Amino acid sequence: MASAAPLAIPRRTDGLQYDPQIACRYLSEADPRLGDLIARVGEFTMRPPPSQSLFASLMRSIVYQQLSGKAASTILDRAIRACTSRSFPTPRELLQVPIEQLRAAGLSAAKSAAVRDLAEKTLDGTVPSLARVRRMSDEEVIQQLTAVRGIGTWTVEMLLLFRLGRPDVYPVTDLGVRKGFGLTFRRGKLPEPRTMFRRGQRWRPYRSVASWYLWRALEL
Repeated sequence: MASAAPLAIPRRTDGLQYDPQIACRYLSEADPRLGDLIARVGEFTMRPPPSQSLFASLMRSIVYQQLSGKAASTILDRAIRACTSRSFPTPRELLQVPIEQLRAAGLSAAKSAAVRDLAEKTLDGTVPSLARVRRMSDEEVIQQLTAVRGIGTWTVEMLLLFRLGRPDVYPVTDLGVRKGFGLTFRRGKLPEPRTMFRRGQRWRPYRSVASWYLWRALEL
C-alpha cells in the first residue's frame, strides 16, 4: 500500500526522495524487531536507476510480468529492435509496428495489446511525464497508471519504490514482502495483508525502506 500524502521532499542526487540512514535509524527505534533485521542485513543499498520515461519503465514492467529475468530481457530486446534502431522506442514508433511483429518478438497477445494501450495512453496524456508525476501523490500515481491495460497496483508500487525512490510504499500483497514479514515477525507463518498493515503503521513514513529489508530477510 502506498502513502497518499503529497511529497515535499527535495530530490536527491541518488534518485531517492529520503535519506536512507535517517530512515534506518527511525525504523530501528520505532520497531526494535525490525531494527534487528536491519542490523543483520546491513547497509541499505537500493538506488533507483537513472531516470527514464514512464513509458519505458512501464513497458519494461509489462514485458517482465510472469517471466524470468533472462527470458524477459531477451523478449524486450527483440521488441525494441522491432520498433527502432535506438535504445528504446517512442510511443509513436511502437504504434507504427504491426501487432504481428510484436508477437513475433515473443510478446503474448495480452502483452502486445497492453504495450500498445500504454503507448496510446502516453500520447493522450493519461500516462504523465516524469516531471508531472513527481508532483503527484502515490495514490494519484496509482489511480492514473492503473488505467492502462495490464498495469495493476503492484506494478505501480514497484515503480514508485524502485524507479521513483518514494519513501512510504508498502506492497502488502507482494509475496516476497509477506514471506519476509513472516520470517521476521511470525516464525515463518505467512501473514495476511491486514496484519502487515497494522504493524506497518509504526514504520511510516519509511515503509519503502522497511519493505526492502523484508525482501532481504529471504536471503539470510
